[in-house]
Amino acid sequence: MKRLFKVALVAGFMLLTAGFAKAQTKIGHINFNQLIEAMPELKPVQTQLQAYQKTFMDQLQTMSTELQTKGAAYQKNSATMTDATRTATETELADINKRIQDFQNTAQQQVQAKSSELYKPLGDKARAAVTAVAKEKGYAYVIDSGQTELIVSPAGDDLLPSVKLKLGLK
Repeated sequence: MKRLFKVALVAGFMLLTAGFAKAQTKIGHINFNQLIEAMPELKPVQTQLQAYQKTFMDQLQTMSTELQTKGAAYQKNSATMTDATRTATETELADINKRIQDFQNTAQQQVQAKSSELYKPLGDKARAAVTAVAKEKGYAYVIDSGQTELIVSPAGDDLLPSVKLKLGLK
């Protein structure tokens, strides 16, 4: 009888522990991109980034126009050019083309760096709000549903409405 009581006590303890462990692994999800898009701070960041990109686009347009103008002049006058002049012009056109490609690569890297710099405060603010809501509601894990396709996700575990409320967004 004593042994049966011990077995029942251990089984009851294991069931209680399993229920406690299940409660500790509460999982929620949020579409992080949707949250960022709802933030009013996004518009000025996008405007700044577009203005920054435009400076590069204007410079690239100027370089492309120069290449087109010199290329058209070369094609028009190539028949009457000396070999030395033709070779020098071809070299100049190749150099301009290479400068354009290098400029595009550099511009792309700089725009990406500026984008990261401008979006970082938004991401940090959103991440802090998600962390705070998850902690308040007892979630151990929060998955970004915008990055991951969720096969099953109960509506009650979507933290987007709660985080929007925490940030004062509609």
